[in-house]
Amino acid sequence: MSRVTSDLWVSAYLRRIAIEGGFAVLRRRGATEAGAIAVVVSRQADRLAALYLQAPQSAYGEERPEDRLFVPAFTEIFVEEERIADKLARETRFDPDLWIVDVEEREGRPFLDIARV
Repeated sequence: MSRVTSDLWVSAYLRRIAIEGGFAVLRRRGATEAGAIAVVVSRQADRLAALYLQAPQSAYGEERPEDRLFVPAFTEIFVEEERIADKLARETRFDPDLWIVDVEEREGRPFLDIARV
């Protein structure tokens, strides 16, 4: 079974966040078919944010090959926004097809499937 396009996945993700009571916007549109996706989650309580990047292929098991899994970009998960901006600048230089979604959520929930690596 093939994986859904990045465009469709991001559209569904934005809708899911709205339904769950969060707020999300598309900051950067990447390649429609298979662009990688980065998600920035801002936590309102302490003004810190988390960056989630798509998990490497090694994180995918045989039981879930078509799902998109994500991993936190930083060990401490929530960091200052400047660190996230620096990391995203490097990522977009490396991958100009990168999608970036910004999420604002009171508790900092990412609404993503997180890989166990």
